[in-house]
Amino acid sequence: MSAETAVRGMYFEDFEVGQKLATAGRTVTETDIVMFAGLTGDFNQIHVDAEYSRTTPFGARVAHGLLGLSFASGLIVQTGIMSGTIMAFREITEWKFIKPIFIGDTVHVETDVLATKALPRIGGGSINLQVELKNQTGETLMKGVWTALFLSRPS
Repeated sequence: MSAETAVRGMYFEDFEVGQKLATAGRTVTETDIVMFAGLTGDFNQIHVDAEYSRTTPFGARVAHGLLGLSFASGLIVQTGIMSGTIMAFREITEWKFIKPIFIGDTVHVETDVLATKALPRIGGGSINLQVELKNQTGETLMKGVWTALFLSRPS
């Protein structure tokens, strides 16, 4: 027996330039950092050695930059906008790592639709999103532009 997955995501046609979206937050833990180090093999001391990290300009351990990027992706997915409608994550451009992410920071994402481009030959279109990962005080920690392909609404 086959069951169809319910679509709750946004189709290409649902996006409009200037449209904004904010995600829920999530608090960064030591476990997040240690598990990411284990998964990637990146055991740089700035991430995993508390004593060493006290001697750095940050004064404490910081999350991996790519872990922050992964948090941003996960938080956007949790909004449901991509559920059953995303075709592919296509590109990241102009990405900047601006400020460190510390253990205990609560991060969230704010997005702004910059451009849409219909691609009928693939049955959908391209969406350019300005993506900003921010902390609990509203400081931008990292930002850039993501391009994703979304399905068109079925006729």
